[in-house]
Amino acid sequence: MKEVLQVQGLSAGYGPLTVLHRINLTVYSGERVGLIGLNGHGKSTLLRAIAGLTDWQSGSIQLKGREIGGTRSQSAGRNTHRIVRMGLSLMPQGDALFYGLTVVDHLNSGAFTRSTWRERAARRERVLEIFPPLRKLLAAPVGKLSGGERRMVSLGRGLMADASLYLIDEPSLGLAPSISKSLIAVLCQIDLKEGAMLIAEQNLSMLEGKVSRLLGIHAGVLKGGADALSAASLNGFASAAR
Repeated sequence: MKEVLQVQGLSAGYGPLTVLHRINLTVYSGERVGLIGLNGHGKSTLLRAIAGLTDWQSGSIQLKGREIGGTRSQSAGRNTHRIVRMGLSLMPQGDALFYGLTVVDHLNSGAFTRSTWRERAARRERVLEIFPPLRKLLAAPVGKLSGGERRMVSLGRGLMADASLYLIDEPSLGLAPSISKSLIAVLCQIDLKEGAMLIAEQNLSMLEGKVSRLLGIHAGVLKGGADALSAASLNGFASAAR
């Protein structure tokens, strides 16, 4: 299997605070990797560091063999647009939507690169096949949508990209269990081709048995390295999220 993401010795944080401590992680093509941990233990920071959005970081991050990390101490987000063009799609916690814009506006904004913009109609149609409820809502401002519908918009926007690596931060956050399970099921059915997906979640049961492997993160330290991690070893710090 080809390496899509390789992280070596990654430390990162905000201001004087160190959140991640020498993280090592490899994600291979075709994999869906679940990252399990409670709030405040580094899940979102890891995804943000991969996208170049933390205040500072050190260590190596390679996307398809090309360095996107390295040591830096300022300018969070300065290189994120370049990383996106290289094949990264981040679907953030809390959706990060603009409530006055419509569903179609948000989906189109996910076609960030020149090539995806030219193909935005076809890409939008694929997203609507994945999330059929959005088809009748294209002209609606997202501020009028339900929580589940807004989450579909956020995920759909990320799927508009021509991505090799999808980073998805807590897709079940704030949603009813039945809606969360259906969204996770959809994400696990998407054809990744040569790409990969990293899903951060508090709730172990949402991902257990649905992803290629599970990793845990606790106090900024990755549990399990590159090996598969049994559900039993995660229960100690993820069961509270059930």
